[in-house]
Amino acid sequence: MAILKPFKAVRPTRDKANLVVSRSYHIYDKEGLEFRLKNNPYSFLQILNPGYKFAQEISTKKEFNLVRNRYHEFKDEQFFIQDEIPKYYLYKKVTRTHTFVGIIGATSVEDYNNNVIKIHEKTIEKRELLFKEYIDTVGFNAEPVLLTYPKSDVLENLFSNIMVERPEYEFSTTDRISHFLWLIDDVQHIKTIEQEFSKIDSLYIADGHHRSSSSALLAKDYPDLNASQKHFMSCLIPETDLKIYEFYRLVKDLNGLSKKDFLIQLDECFTIENCGSHPTKLSNQHHFSMYLDGEFYTLHLRSKFSVFENALEALDTQILYKLILKPILGIKDLRNEKRLDYLPGTKKTVELKQEVDTGGFQVAFGMLPINIEQMKQIADEGLSMPPKSTYIEPKLRSGLTIYEF
Repeated sequence: MAILKPFKAVRPTRDKANLVVSRSYHIYDKEGLEFRLKNNPYSFLQILNPGYKFAQEISTKKEFNLVRNRYHEFKDEQFFIQDEIPKYYLYKKVTRTHTFVGIIGATSVEDYNNNVIKIHEKTIEKRELLFKEYIDTVGFNAEPVLLTYPKSDVLENLFSNIMVERPEYEFSTTDRISHFLWLIDDVQHIKTIEQEFSKIDSLYIADGHHRSSSSALLAKDYPDLNASQKHFMSCLIPETDLKIYEFYRLVKDLNGLSKKDFLIQLDECFTIENCGSHPTKLSNQHHFSMYLDGEFYTLHLRSKFSVFENALEALDTQILYKLILKPILGIKDLRNEKRLDYLPGTKKTVELKQEVDTGGFQVAFGMLPINIEQMKQIADEGLSMPPKSTYIEPKLRSGLTIYEF
């Protein structure tokens, strides 16, 4: 039984919504961030990067305090408003290839602790604690955790009816993505949404493991929390609508091996096919692509390595790690190894090829994306995927709805 509650969001005024919202802070490179901070005084990035105002680097604790101050400045200047009654927020994102519809509400820390909200990735304790300190200091969260749930005809019909009405927000961003937001405060609609989610046994985190775990840690530290502090903001998307992409693995060197010796070691576990200058599209799990020394290859896992004891062992990201990255290329720490980098599967093959051809990397690997059933099975079995096993869309914006603690 999943809990989803309406809440009183702080959000941009209608005329400033397109100026306020931003992508996740870490997505911007230095030049892109500088440009937005210089040219858009309404951007939520102004809040997240308060040191820009003072033209200096600021220590972590001081930075958190300044984030809080900048946030309250935005409220004082009436760039933001807060809803007077709890509401749900229906969000639609339209890209050139996909349309995503999700419901934004408050999910329960108790559900997270009781494994109603399930995880498929391990969190890093240092990041958990840092983000817990952050939300404890600033008092808000501005980017929802992305959760997924089984498709519901009742909810789909309700949302379709709501979207016939004029949205509160309707704007496009410079990446040619259109955004829409409807406010849901009808008593019967709220009741229907709560009831439908109460029938769902499990929700699955698609993106936002550290945000959800930090909220749970904060709740544990303060047993006398108010109701908002026992919940965290989430955007829930039907699992049929998520888009899951792979991550390419790029490695800077062959761990001291010659090309010939490297291929000989690969041959122990894989049937190798040289495809020349043209990549072959993968059609099955346990088939991998490789780009090495100006040529594309396909690697087919040999049958004797195709017996798996659990869902984790059957993941292609785990197979790649266990049979190539760790034993042959000497990569043990997938999170911190400086010889290893990742490229989202949304990028084109020519971009992957360029990364290697320019000398930054010596070899690159690709695979088919993990599907939703694999992700759920990993979570159901209490296992954790290797880092960067999934690149999931939609990517949500910061500052569209803000959840105060």
